[in-house]
Amino acid sequence: MFKIGYRTAKTALGTTIAVMLAQFMELDNYISAGIITILCIQVTKKKSLKSSWARLLACTIAMLYSFLFFEGIMYHPIIIGLVLLVFIPTTVFANVTEGIVTSAVIIFHLYNEASITWSLIWNEFLLIIIGIGVALIMNIYMPSMEVKLKNYQKQIEENLSSIFREIELYLVESNRKWDGSEIIKTAELINEAKTMAFREVENHFLRHENNYYHYFKMREKQFEIIERIIPLITSIHTSVDQSKMIADFIHDLRIHIHPGNTAHKFLVQLLEMKQVFENMKLPQTREEFEVRAALLHFIREMESYLIIKSQFKGLDR
Repeated sequence: MFKIGYRTAKTALGTTIAVMLAQFMELDNYISAGIITILCIQVTKKKSLKSSWARLLACTIAMLYSFLFFEGIMYHPIIIGLVLLVFIPTTVFANVTEGIVTSAVIIFHLYNEASITWSLIWNEFLLIIIGIGVALIMNIYMPSMEVKLKNYQKQIEENLSSIFREIELYLVESNRKWDGSEIIKTAELINEAKTMAFREVENHFLRHENNYYHYFKMREKQFEIIERIIPLITSIHTSVDQSKMIADFIHDLRIHIHPGNTAHKFLVQLLEMKQVFENMKLPQTREEFEVRAALLHFIREMESYLIIKSQFKGLDR
């Protein structure tokens, strides 16, 4: 379905305003103001500000070099190459390479006039200011991603609950079949959510962190543990008394998956369960020994899983 995003709408409107403003001021090459606006509108406020600064500085350097080379040597296509040979490394050194394309347009404008005057420099400078200024104004509005981030949070938690449900059932039904689709989907959701949460931080000049970003990072670390324990659980083909106890623990854990922090409660339960295991009679067969060893490894991994959550201060629900 055809859809126009807010960034597309801002770009179209901003470009129109920049061109109209430059044309109203009767600037030469007024269309360039629109090009600069297009280049400066970015996905976040911080990126837009950084891009605008890079283009402003790069264009200033370009005008200086153009004056030195064109007026100091001659107006010839070879001199354009010489300007770029010096200009591009300068932008790399100044960390403003984003401004190379915009600056190249300015260089060609100055070359085309065959004489650099103060009025020409002022004309180009106004084009840059209008293009950058309009882009910054258009980028003041950035829609909140709160709803989308909360959606990602819910989807990830639902998937984690589904994965733990399969683990719970497998512990008591070793012949259970599962396609593992939640594993792939959860990995995708976490990556998408982290990207969006980071973008939300970039839309606030005075904010350097985001609780959602920390939340998704926490879930990512937990998910790495889940990926390790899946093969461990599926290697168990015999049910023992400890299997049912762990299954009950997993059941309780999965129905309490939420953004708050109740990990300490489950860490206590896990410690108590380990103490019960230690007091149970030793395995009688090799197979039972291997199963109990795998379950003990599983418990250690779950302990790490819960410690990661305990270090997260939680989200408001």
